[in-house]
Amino acid sequence: MDALAEAALAGASPDELVRQSVPDEYLAAYLHEEDARMFDGVPDRDVRRSLRVGRVPMPELAPDEALVAVMASSVNYNTVWSALFEPLPTFDFLRRFGRQGGFAARHDRPTHVIGSDAAGVIVRVGSGVRHWGVGDHVVVSPSYVDDQEPATHADGMLGTEQRVWGFETNFGGLAHYAVVRVSQLVPKPAHLTWEEAASLSLCGSTAYRMLVSDRGARIKQGDVVLIWGATGGLGAYAVQLVKAGGGIPVGVVSSEEKAEALRRLGCDVVINRNDIGLGGHTPSPDETIAMGKRLGRRIRAEVGEDPHVVFDYVGAATFGISVFVVRKGGVVVTCGSSTGYQHQYDNRYLWMNLKRIIGSHAANLQELREFNRLVQLGKLMPALSTVYPLDEIGEAARLVQNNQHMGKVGVLCLAPRTGLGVTDPESRARIGADRINPLRVPDRSPSPVPVLAGPAR
Repeated sequence: MDALAEAALAGASPDELVRQSVPDEYLAAYLHEEDARMFDGVPDRDVRRSLRVGRVPMPELAPDEALVAVMASSVNYNTVWSALFEPLPTFDFLRRFGRQGGFAARHDRPTHVIGSDAAGVIVRVGSGVRHWGVGDHVVVSPSYVDDQEPATHADGMLGTEQRVWGFETNFGGLAHYAVVRVSQLVPKPAHLTWEEAASLSLCGSTAYRMLVSDRGARIKQGDVVLIWGATGGLGAYAVQLVKAGGGIPVGVVSSEEKAEALRRLGCDVVINRNDIGLGGHTPSPDETIAMGKRLGRRIRAEVGEDPHVVFDYVGAATFGISVFVVRKGGVVVTCGSSTGYQHQYDNRYLWMNLKRIIGSHAANLQELREFNRLVQLGKLMPALSTVYPLDEIGEAARLVQNNQHMGKVGVLCLAPRTGLGVTDPESRARIGADRINPLRVPDRSPSPVPVLAGPAR
């Protein structure tokens, strides 16, 4: 570990951090362009084969950026997509971005440092930064926006140059250092550890926009909300947001273990999809209607009415059922398609029943701020389930690839162990340390990961 990283980890003053030199290289989880075709014709595309851990060159800092010493990060499904090189290699994103020239050209490299979540300490700021300083503890948003685009000033997610940091940009969070635009930053909740804070941003803010924001479903007290994959990273925050807003969360999970975890989250209605014959496959049109009827009967038996809102990020396997089961005038809100992008549904149930579909993507900075405030107030808890060290990123991502996880899978970067980073122990005690990690299981210590190590040039 270099001197600057050691100083950040030790809680050094801003002056001491500035005195330390920024290293020329840093440790990171990355993909290499030469591996982009490695899974062609391979039946088991194991992400442990493509994820490398090694040293990469430190980029120059732009005027509107900060260099963050990353204490912890987490795995998102885009980590898996990146490592699978699908639906297309992320190097295509980097090349397109790099063609803009200027500081954008830095992103077009044969190495892609991935990761769209991070919590850490600012160790440098660009010359144009006003509201953040060296030594600040921060959480990083994945929403990478261009403040010179007019649409950005209406909604940061509307600009044509909006990107997902660490997926469509380089220098992401699964590393000892990350380069971020300061428009991505919010204060780290002081009562949380580094790994807890690193599990918040992408999934939490996305769920907030989908359910609470004016640009989403705008849930209200008493709304019945059906949540697919309710113990996933997105689903676990959705359950909490519905509950905190006075709604009635109805969570669907795939096992009794996940059902029990969902009850710990406080979900009002827990449905194991296997109990009512909802398979994990993409159903035919006839199967969709039959499954929708079974699910609808179960929800009505539990709460007496159909759902006002369906929260769907699963995609092809669930979307037709979502459109069928939501009530007349109801809303299906979607932000992803982990089981396939081509959705089929019977449009009669949409138009004749005045239902709506809302597409949602990530969150703007204000939405992240509002979500982060709820966390700071102790109204929402981290969805962290387990934690791996950075050199075992392959195992962590494989867990998510195989849907063997719950909530968020954390990754320690500079932090040498879990439990560090709390600067407000009084608030942590007031909220209750036993409440803060409802999905947590003991930290995993898997066998060594078959990552490709070594320097990246």
